[in-house]
Amino acid sequence: MSDLVNFFADNTSLLLDLTWQTIIIAAIAIAISLVLALPAGVFLGHLHKGSLLAINVSNVLRALPSLALIAISLAFLGLSRLNITIALVALAIPPILTNAFTAVNGVDPDAVEAARGMGMSERQVLTVVELPLSWPLIFAGIRTAAVYVIATAPLAALAGGGGLGDIIVNQSTYGLAGVIAATIVTVVLAFAADGLFALVQRAVTPKGLVVSKELHMIVPPAESDLPADRAVSVNP
Repeated sequence: MSDLVNFFADNTSLLLDLTWQTIIIAAIAIAISLVLALPAGVFLGHLHKGSLLAINVSNVLRALPSLALIAISLAFLGLSRLNITIALVALAIPPILTNAFTAVNGVDPDAVEAARGMGMSERQVLTVVELPLSWPLIFAGIRTAAVYVIATAPLAALAGGGGLGDIIVNQSTYGLAGVIAATIVTVVLAFAADGLFALVQRAVTPKGLVVSKELHMIVPPAESDLPADRAVSVNP
């Protein structure tokens, strides 16, 4: 434990620099994944078509091991940050694509038909009705993708991409204390990203979809707990 504390104290600037590199690597991958997967999932969900496409694409990308993808990319791209970016994008697309499609596709049809009956265009139906009701599930997918990406970002060191993985894969240089320290920072980053996206998710969720803490504490009594003169029987 003392070695770990000393490593943090003696290598603060190094940890901060590599942490920033890891954040950049993860942010680029998440941004690219959002650009590719989010519009596709929302569009297919709005059309209520392409479920097999969305699911199959997600399943294929989930089945690709990140290490194997990096190894294959090395043969074509050499040592570069592009290798790890491709692997992280492949890792982040499935939860974003699947959740976006499921969220929009699962919006209450009555709400959608009511919007169309009021004369809304398809674009207005999507932006005014479907997306606001879908944001909680969409952001759940983004949160999952962010945690996956940050937890896997240290693999960038294997392809010359830098980041906290430079310490984790070099135990001979930094010692066991360095490996543990870099791992702890990676875990903290993952939790921080999850918490940040949770705050954004709560901010964009319509108030009508958020159940207050007071309501969580209200438990209706069972009929057997009611006095005899207040019990209500329901006949079919």
